[in-house]
Amino acid sequence: PVGERLALAGAELRLGGEPGAAWGRLAQIPGARALADCLERAARTGAPAAEPVFRLATALREDRARQAGARAQRAAVLVTAPVGLCFLPAFLAVGVAPVVIGMASGLLSST
Repeated sequence: PVGERLALAGAELRLGGEPGAAWGRLAQIPGARALADCLERAARTGAPAAEPVFRLATALREDRARQAGARAQRAAVLVTAPVGLCFLPAFLAVGVAPVVIGMASGLLSST
């Protein structure tokens, strides 16, 4: 959606549209407000937009990486219970049951 809106805004600007209105429509996309503000400011002042857009993209990438790390940590915590429930029966069957059977057979044979 962002690419389409950028293309529409660019076409509108080439046809002589008002920059504030064109970039305002881009700002309607969730999360695109900062980009639209940056581009509108560049259009209004004539300042190059490359450096501010680069900084904005870097900040967004860092935020996405931080969110991905938080989701990965949350997934590691959530997977603990199912993994534990899968290994518990195997531990009981391989580790505890032979000991209990051995002790029970030893106690039953001595009587």
